[in-house]
Amino acid sequence: MPPKSKYTRDEILAVAYQMTKEQGLESVVARELGRRLGTSSSPIFTAFKNMEELQGEICKMAMKEFESYVHDAVNYKPPFKWVGTKMIEFAMNEPKLFRVLYMREHGDRQTYKDLIGELGETVEVCLAFIEKDYGLNRAEAELLFKQVWLHTFGICVLEAGKVCHFSAEEISEMLSVEFQGTLALIKSGRIPIVPIEHKNN
Repeated sequence: MPPKSKYTRDEILAVAYQMTKEQGLESVVARELGRRLGTSSSPIFTAFKNMEELQGEICKMAMKEFESYVHDAVNYKPPFKWVGTKMIEFAMNEPKLFRVLYMREHGDRQTYKDLIGELGETVEVCLAFIEKDYGLNRAEAELLFKQVWLHTFGICVLEAGKVCHFSAEEISEMLSVEFQGTLALIKSGRIPIVPIEHKNN
């Protein structure tokens, strides 16, 4: 029978999560976590199999916190713009958690579909609204959502990385311009794919 830990699993996770919010996931190492708990690293490995398991639980907590920002999209109009605004707000308020969720390397080259799937039913709410209110078919709605989401993600990265800060008014304008511009292109039936060509001197 393994020895009883001085700290519960939840207590250890709470401290590790706070460390992540303050300094990033990379700061959560056994020795430093033990120091923050006022003990050795032994209780950590009594409660968790290894540090990878602990980090996995931190990621789950970060996703729950993100979901708390966007969970009631259905109550706002337009929901996709509200979700985008809240996503940027999350990146501003919790840059370390945003990095945990959306700026970690993935050895298996995670696709856009994999990444967007983590948003769950929020995506479906937005797509249904876009189809209904703008008269688009499913493929068109998905294209519009993808373009606006990627634009939003870029703003989030700039904010989370402390590269550039935008006011609420600037964010609202940027999201609207990207949405309306992409919508106009889709409605026109012409989505130009411009190849990159080498210019010979």
